[in-house]
Amino acid sequence: MKPLPPTIEGVLFDLDGTLLDSAPDLHAALQAYCAEAGAPAPPFAMVREVVSRGSRAILRCAFAEDDAALLRRMPRYLELYAGMLAQHTAPFAGIAPLLEALEAKGLAWGIVTNKPAFLTEELIKRMDWDLRASAVVCGDTLPVKKPDPAPVRLACEHARIDPARTVFVGDDARDVQAGHAAGLYTVAVRWGYLDGGDPDNWGADAVIDHPEQLAALLGLGVAA
Repeated sequence: MKPLPPTIEGVLFDLDGTLLDSAPDLHAALQAYCAEAGAPAPPFAMVREVVSRGSRAILRCAFAEDDAALLRRMPRYLELYAGMLAQHTAPFAGIAPLLEALEAKGLAWGIVTNKPAFLTEELIKRMDWDLRASAVVCGDTLPVKKPDPAPVRLACEHARIDPARTVFVGDDARDVQAGHAAGLYTVAVRWGYLDGGDPDNWGADAVIDHPEQLAALLGLGVAA
């Protein structure tokens, strides 16, 4: 584990698989779509693993088609998902007290996700995070997404925090790549979707098993 910078100004998080367990609703939407299309729905475990890769990868679990065909399916799938947004989605255990501890210490926190803005913004509102997050950068905020570092840098600008004094937390190798390229201290989490990968192999500055460990790393005390 690499030592933290001497001063930390804020923490940025990936959304799906890091802050929120959204896989149940994404799988339910795929089940509904498959029912409409007359296709068998894939098992939850298969879908959960690829959530971090986005809607196209989720659809590919059910339809062995090229990208063009999957893109044609995507609007209806996202429409179904939007209709059941946050029915079963919830923060992972330990996330709520972690965010409270960050706020209590005066540290900014924000979100950098590849999820589209129309879904991200509504989901964050339903979590009552919309007025708490210092920055929210979505998958269509810029022309590029993670692993490009530009969304991470933009979030630092919006939150008015120095990248060299900021931590980026995610459950996918793309999060680590984007964070490193933007000059942040990176933390990979084992509780997320992982895209079939091993967080120990991503080159993160730290790898953790529970939000309590991030709280301890940041000197916030134990988030219980």
